[in-house]
Amino acid sequence: MKTSVVGFPRIGKNRELKFASEKFFKGEISEAELQEVARTIRRENILAQNNAGVDLISSNDFSFYDNVLDTAFLFNIVPARYRELNVSPLAKYFAAARGLQDEQNNVKALAMKKWFNTNYHYIVPEFEDDTKISLVGTKPVDEYLEAKALGVNTKVQIVGPFTFLKLTKFVGSKRAEDVAGALTAEYGKLFKELASNGATLVQVDEPYLVRDLDAADIALFKRIYGELLGHKNGLKVLLQTYFGDIRDVYGDVVALDFDAIGLDFFEGIRTLQLVKTNGFPKDKVLVAGLVCGKNIWKNNYANTASIIKELEGITGDSEKLIIGTSCSLLHVPYTLESETKLPAEYKKHFAFAYEKLAELVTLADLKEEDLAENKALFKNRPDSEDSAVRARVAALKDSDYTRLPAFEEREAIQKKKLGLPLFPTTTIGSFPQTADVRKNRSDFKKGNISVKEYVEFNQKKIRECIALQEELGLDVLVHGEFERNDMVEYFGENLSGYVFTEKAWVLSYGTRCVKPPIIWGDVSRKKPITVEWSKFAAGCTDKPVKGMLTGPVTILNWSFPREDITIKESVLQIALAIRDEVLDLEANGIGIIQIDEAALREKLPLRKSDWYSEYLDFAIPAFRLVHSGVKPETQIHTHMCYSEFTDIIPAIDSMDADVITFEASRSDLQILDALKENNFKTEVGPGVYDIHSPRVPSVDELVGQLTKIREKTQDSKLWVNPDCGLKTRGEEETVKSLKNLVAAARIIRDNK
Repeated sequence: MKTSVVGFPRIGKNRELKFASEKFFKGEISEAELQEVARTIRRENILAQNNAGVDLISSNDFSFYDNVLDTAFLFNIVPARYRELNVSPLAKYFAAARGLQDEQNNVKALAMKKWFNTNYHYIVPEFEDDTKISLVGTKPVDEYLEAKALGVNTKVQIVGPFTFLKLTKFVGSKRAEDVAGALTAEYGKLFKELASNGATLVQVDEPYLVRDLDAADIALFKRIYGELLGHKNGLKVLLQTYFGDIRDVYGDVVALDFDAIGLDFFEGIRTLQLVKTNGFPKDKVLVAGLVCGKNIWKNNYANTASIIKELEGITGDSEKLIIGTSCSLLHVPYTLESETKLPAEYKKHFAFAYEKLAELVTLADLKEEDLAENKALFKNRPDSEDSAVRARVAALKDSDYTRLPAFEEREAIQKKKLGLPLFPTTTIGSFPQTADVRKNRSDFKKGNISVKEYVEFNQKKIRECIALQEELGLDVLVHGEFERNDMVEYFGENLSGYVFTEKAWVLSYGTRCVKPPIIWGDVSRKKPITVEWSKFAAGCTDKPVKGMLTGPVTILNWSFPREDITIKESVLQIALAIRDEVLDLEANGIGIIQIDEAALREKLPLRKSDWYSEYLDFAIPAFRLVHSGVKPETQIHTHMCYSEFTDIIPAIDSMDADVITFEASRSDLQILDALKENNFKTEVGPGVYDIHSPRVPSVDELVGQLTKIREKTQDSKLWVNPDCGLKTRGEEETVKSLKNLVAAARIIRDNK
């Protein structure tokens, strides 16, 4: 059988794209030099897949920032504020992605949201009523020809028009159905251009099909492809879906004139049954997503071979069945070859992107010796159980998930104790991680400095951070998190049951990469993690200092999870470990504790019917378990960012935190309407400026934001803060932004 890869990581084995892009942003390299780095990465990716023996390799899966944003620029769906900038086309693109502020220009970035149920973020296109849809870009053709020059005839990957329209924000009177015809026509022109340049196969990605679809959605999808597939211009078209099953539209999909259909057999819980019950057309090719593109565990060949055998019986022809990845490999690291310190007994159980290529090729022609070796691997997995941890989870009672007294009574107690002014100001937690901070941490890990030197350096940075916040006039302070490499990896390093990598970087957004730790076994806390840092910070000021923790759901969702136990079991183990840390912070005098759940929504099933039965029924109680044991006067904060929360507001309120801060600046405060409609009881801190952009918001801009916020919230419940942590920002812009934030809060306070 043939093999197919939906897409490949694009940051480079050693994050070359990240470093080159950041140099470009600083003016340290030219656009031509950045483009050369990009060409090198694309070339290496194409050749790696080709040399591994993969048959269907994607071109146009590369992006400088985001493929959805690429699609918007390809078809001229770009707001006027970016089109009118007097800068290069690439600079306009980056302005839309991250904002632009210089002597001539000052524009905010487009909104950013989570890409379905992953930790990747896409840029939300905006469609204005006067937008003229037109094929103005050449990127898909250029990258196809680039690969062809290497001797590889790729399939051209593009974001499908249905998914693109469903993810687009329409800011005027027009809606998706009003512009679908014009967009489809331009996709047809793209098909023609590709065909005229020698392309033979286009992969059209339509992940939105795995969501709940109503009659209007299905009608729009059928209308688009009813038209587009009549203009294939000799191309074969592969419809690629992922992140779930297409139960709402399976019959419609197989009835359309696609040449091949890619289905997810890993996350698509009903995919196999759909194919078995409804059959599969003999005139089409089935691309079966059987190698997981989102986790790093070795494929279980016996299980996969069983599914392949069933599918062969349905398609009736091995040439009509292609073995593929369940989604793009964008969501896993590049290769295990980079891991020189990972013990062999663990390493042999993992497969990163390069290793998944080998798995695909092996599964396409599975030998008995390969199957036997794989079975032995799964049979001889090193022990991962901790009986004490499992007993503790088993002993949990309903009362362990409930905090007393009720919120309203706690709120009054906390206001009296803390004595904060109206519209209290704070930050989300981290402060800029400058080069000296990173060097101190690196030197300590390498053994180049002593524990004493490491601690004294961080204490110096904490004192400086506290002094800066006092000088700025912030009301609730943080210690800056200079000891932390990452909000999840740091905690994983201090919990049992984790395995760590050196270079297993995964793209989160733009040029921002994360290195998720791997949950190998049962999880528990070895010793207090943050207590000494928080105590030291609190001793540097008379103002309240927040203890900063990462919540159990985010720790799980931003790790590579186990596949041998349920997500519920894992998250409860982590919740108990963080609960121990919360109680220790409180016992050491920390009266405000922030437990971040930035990734709460990430594992939320894409179909609403599965939300509670498969996720929220244990994710929300797990958060309550973390803080249910604290005293009424201890104020519990949480933070969420860059997801669509409006439809789960009641669930968020039932987390029973005292204060929640969340991203709102890029999404134009849309979440506030949902909070108001649901009578949200928790105090709130909608982010008033975007920390993922280098822009410094003016005082007037922030006053305007706060004025809008006050229209939809109670003054007594409103906090003022940025929309996320400041770790990735520069010191100068951070100080300016926070100075303006405090000034804006005081203006609002004084004019109350």
